[in-house]
Amino acid sequence: MTSKARARASQPSTPINFDVPAHACDCHTHIHGDPEKFPFFAGRVYTPEPASPEEMAALHKALRIERVVIVTPSVYGTDNSSTLFGMKARGATARGVAVIDDKTTEAQLDTLGENGFRGIRINLATGGISDPNVGRARFMAAVERMKARGWHVQLYTTLPMISAIKDLVLAAPVPAVFDHFGGLDASLGLEQPGFSDLLELVKSGKAYVKISGAYRSSELAPGYQDIVPFARALIAANADRIVWGTDWPHPDSGHVEGRKATDIAPFYQIDDSRLLNQLPMWAPDAETRKKILVDNPARLYGF
Repeated sequence: MTSKARARASQPSTPINFDVPAHACDCHTHIHGDPEKFPFFAGRVYTPEPASPEEMAALHKALRIERVVIVTPSVYGTDNSSTLFGMKARGATARGVAVIDDKTTEAQLDTLGENGFRGIRINLATGGISDPNVGRARFMAAVERMKARGWHVQLYTTLPMISAIKDLVLAAPVPAVFDHFGGLDASLGLEQPGFSDLLELVKSGKAYVKISGAYRSSELAPGYQDIVPFARALIAANADRIVWGTDWPHPDSGHVEGRKATDIAPFYQIDDSRLLNQLPMWAPDAETRKKILVDNPARLYGF
């Protein structure tokens, strides 16, 4: 497939309809640099299209968002260089979340910290890991390495796994941050198993939740109306522990019949300004929106 034939990463098409506060932050994005310079991990389960710092800058200009958190996606394994490339393009308004393993040295973590990384990510979802014992062991190992630094541990996982590690999160000396509404399924309603555990962790102050990637939890495009009660419930539980993100450039990491891991997976085409315009429905109070967009990210990521 030629680069011209690919659908580029989406850009907003709907005007923003509320006052976005100064220093607002998009807390979940990815950069996919030139594959010649930033090669993908051989063990990846999908291959994304390129997504450049320039495209991200255009996105955030349209959204009126100043700050960004760039997260290393699973396709790079433990190579955080494409994320760092994106962060350097944004300067002081960027922070990063890294992926590490047992081979990552303390000196390497020091360097990541000096360059603006403030947490590490455990991705249990893209690889389909559902064994609670694996999740518990990986979370405990991550906390052990992060506690001296005060970095957070970010998890991309599902509600059953969140229930399985709840006791560890409550006892952890560093915050846990759950991606994309904690991996809930909006079609199953507020009573679905595990959502009450997620609410309890948010209430406790030990966990943050990213109200991001609504299309991963809901199939009711483009408005994802069935996500509204979940967003409101999480914000009501503890507005000081909620952050917002786009999940741009919206990679399709799911299994598609007949698609090999090395085949290009086209991006989802998502109108991020339409998603941002939903925030006043989720949080009608401007002061609450400022917490979600500005104050909570500043605390969590050290802006």
